[in-house]
Amino acid sequence: RSALQKENHCAFSCAEASLRRPSLTKERMFWHRFHRLLLDEVKCTLRPRQFDTNVISLSSESAIKLGLVIDLDICVGCQACVVNCKEWNTSGYGAPLSDSDAYGAQPSGAWLNRVHAFEAGTGADAKVVHFPKSCLHCEDAPCVTVCPTGASFKRSEDGIVLVNEDWCIGCGLCAWSCPYGAREMDPAEGVMKKCTLCVDRIYNENLPSEDQVPACVRTCPTNARHYGDLGDPNSEVSLLVAARGGVDLMPEQNTKPVNKYLPPRPRRAAN
Repeated sequence: RSALQKENHCAFSCAEASLRRPSLTKERMFWHRFHRLLLDEVKCTLRPRQFDTNVISLSSESAIKLGLVIDLDICVGCQACVVNCKEWNTSGYGAPLSDSDAYGAQPSGAWLNRVHAFEAGTGADAKVVHFPKSCLHCEDAPCVTVCPTGASFKRSEDGIVLVNEDWCIGCGLCAWSCPYGAREMDPAEGVMKKCTLCVDRIYNENLPSEDQVPACVRTCPTNARHYGDLGDPNSEVSLLVAARGGVDLMPEQNTKPVNKYLPPRPRRAAN
């Protein structure tokens, strides 16, 4: 398990490095002061937020913890979850996920789910690990506490972390605070995007019961993605985590992510 945690740490090292503050160059000092002024302005001008009753305080825990369990042993990196996530969320909750110069030399856009591939081991133990990355819906979510407008919030009824795009001012503080690099700024809309756990799908009674799961789970051809209540120790996903030794991603960050990863199993010796 420790080896997997090291691999997981490497998987997000680039994202972490981009969030760490380098030496204060003139440009960096400008943006640092800009954020300070922005926070002061927000505190002075915004009316006190009338919190919804379904917004949870991070000092307490939601009894229901909806999330994903991802099996790194059988994920083949086909990107089907990435594409279906993009398709569903472009036409569903929030503003469409933009694409810029999609077929040009420098395509860019907003994605809520990405799959990275990493080589691990040497010689006979060499393998490729495909590592899906999206919001982990942390219990102690730093993106929620750092948001100056309350646009980032965690729901009390199911523990899902969402962004109210009408309140988001695009300051980027939540992306800076997320140790997993799981948030992306939409270049067209100017607001922060993240995995919603397909909140507009899992409760949609107009869909067949088999479709009332996140789009990434529904489309995975190898059944490497599982969805359920990780707050219930007797749920299928909780039993799967217990049986396979599921792990938190980067537990040293103390964010208590709801999503879990199942480590790759040892290879069997060839006869």
